[in-house]
Amino acid sequence: MPEGPEIHRVADRLAAAVLGKPLVRVEFAFPALKPYERKLRRRAIESISARGKALLTAFDNGWTMYSHNQLYGVWKVAPAGERPVTTRSLRVALETADTAILLYSASDVEMWRSDAIESHPFLAKLGPDVLDPRLDAAAVAERLRLLAFRHRALGGLLLDQGFLAGLGNYLRAEILFAARLLPTARPCDLTTAQLRTLTKACLAIPRLSYATRGVEPKPHMHGGYQAHEGRMFHFRVFKREGQPCERCGTPIVKTTSDSRPLFLCPRCQAAS
Repeated sequence: MPEGPEIHRVADRLAAAVLGKPLVRVEFAFPALKPYERKLRRRAIESISARGKALLTAFDNGWTMYSHNQLYGVWKVAPAGERPVTTRSLRVALETADTAILLYSASDVEMWRSDAIESHPFLAKLGPDVLDPRLDAAAVAERLRLLAFRHRALGGLLLDQGFLAGLGNYLRAEILFAARLLPTARPCDLTTAQLRTLTKACLAIPRLSYATRGVEPKPHMHGGYQAHEGRMFHFRVFKREGQPCERCGTPIVKTTSDSRPLFLCPRCQAAS
């Protein structure tokens, strides 16, 4: 499932394609949404934004479309009147005079009044979005101290959208590696220095992934991984099982945490 940085980049791409332009064609595959085709035609999209792993498409007539890609949904951009060749099922088509944004294979699509969208059951349970520029280290540290979170193992906590929205499996692995922590560690057991490092990683790693488009390291012909110049996001442990840790050279191992695969360095992240 795409994580926060990927969903935010999708929102940016869709907004750049259609924002502010009148819709000349609107299609919904779901019978319950068919009445909105007429309501949205000739209206304009005011904003497309990500909230955790959900997408909110706000129209200028007071309606907002909530969509969640879950495992299989994917957005595509195409010239008006054209549809990409795909075996996927088209669920939503929003088309201006020159461009269409198309949602395929998603099953979770709803229309809400814009002034009531925050009461959507999924959104109401979300913690602050990790890519919200208003979220700072002090706020993350405060959440780690909350009774609801401080006694929980980080392996599960970092996947809980009620803690920080937008984190997922690859971000979890990279955050734990950056903080030199095992998934069994709990906020209540960490030193002040460890909490500070963890807090910084919870913000810095997702934001670097978003800003640099999630570029992965490319293999050299000799099987190693080339270093990226400057601050460029790349996987340091995720899906690097058996490859040497960039810090200590120990082979990265694959384990399981909260029923999800987890990759870590058994030396750098050893229990202190």
